[in-house]
Amino acid sequence: MAWTSRLITVAVLIALMGCFIGAQGNYRRPTRVGVSCCKEVSRARIPLTVKLVGYKQQNALSPCVDAIIFYTEKNKICSDPDARWIPARLRGTTLILIQHLNMVMY
Repeated sequence: MAWTSRLITVAVLIALMGCFIGAQGNYRRPTRVGVSCCKEVSRARIPLTVKLVGYKQQNALSPCVDAIIFYTEKNKICSDPDARWIPARLRGTTLILIQHLNMVMY
């Protein structure tokens, strides 16, 4: 009887080890986290002919820099938040809240 209970205990332990080892094999961590942000900015004025669909403010957190990100229908423009023309261009432009898809926390 003692031999049988030891055999059952060993079998259960082996089964549990197999579950843990199998679970680790299916778990895949990203090898590189992508950062989508402005790493440099421009002080150049955005022409009024460029249609802006929105903007957001980005705070500096390395490698990202302080920036106002203007969005067009196809692109984004990284602008210096200290540029003198920024407040006038922000008027009439919608502040949009965009979550960085690469930085979503689970």
